[in-house]
Amino acid sequence: MFATGFAIFLGLVFIFIKLGRRTMLRMLGHDVWLDIGVTMLTLAIHWGSFSGVMAATFAGLLTSAGTTIAKRCFGYIKRGQYTPGLLRLHV
Repeated sequence: MFATGFAIFLGLVFIFIKLGRRTMLRMLGHDVWLDIGVTMLTLAIHWGSFSGVMAATFAGLLTSAGTTIAKRCFGYIKRGQYTPGLLRLHV
């Protein structure tokens, strides 16, 4: 169950890495909505068994932690304004 949740999370991380830098920073500007959307989508996909729901929940928790860490490391774009994190990206 935890391994499945971690695998789901890794898939989401790889998709996030492939996004353009500005798109990634804009999505990090709306991190709460991103967390809610990912969690609801994974729950809808894996609905039907207890282990599927727990894997989706674990993936949602990891996504929430990941977006928080990414926002602090790379910063975010909100309302067109870039707020840098610990690592300043050239946008």
